[in-house]
Amino acid sequence: MSTTPIVESDGTSRTKRPTHADERTTMLAFLRWHRETLEFKCAGLKPSQLAEQAVDRSALSLLGLVRHAAETERFWFRQVMAAEEAQPLFVSQASPDAAFEVANADAQLVAQAWEAWRAEIAFADRFVAAARSLDISGDEPGEGPVSLRWVLMHLVEEYARHNGHADLLREQIDGAAGL
Repeated sequence: MSTTPIVESDGTSRTKRPTHADERTTMLAFLRWHRETLEFKCAGLKPSQLAEQAVDRSALSLLGLVRHAAETERFWFRQVMAAEEAQPLFVSQASPDAAFEVANADAQLVAQAWEAWRAEIAFADRFVAAARSLDISGDEPGEGPVSLRWVLMHLVEEYARHNGHADLLREQIDGAAGL
């Protein structure tokens, strides 16, 4: 698999996705692409811009998406697949949408979100690399067994949907558009 970065016009880069590879390599490449896309959409913004709720009647912000992505990675890889007793990072039963509550963000809050997100991705990457196959199962609370294959596909879908949100948010904030 090629890990050659594609350099975008603004100097940021994402890793090229292979056009011919096995299932695991392809799935991981698309997941990495979407993770990099979320980071790309947030690049160069101030904490206040990252926390900006740029769509009327919505608490959605780029910083909220990063925090939500950290929670999602943590849930699926630590709690479901690795069966760890990992507590949520930003949400609770009393406040299930707390990941999106980022008004008045400062540099420390932004750094905490990126650090959490990167730590969860690193855990997920180690877990997947150590998995003997995509058929290993974890137990989703209230639902039952799910395969690693299903979790990876779900994460690709999750990032793809939220990167669409990120596109719109970024364009509203400063007019930046495109992948």
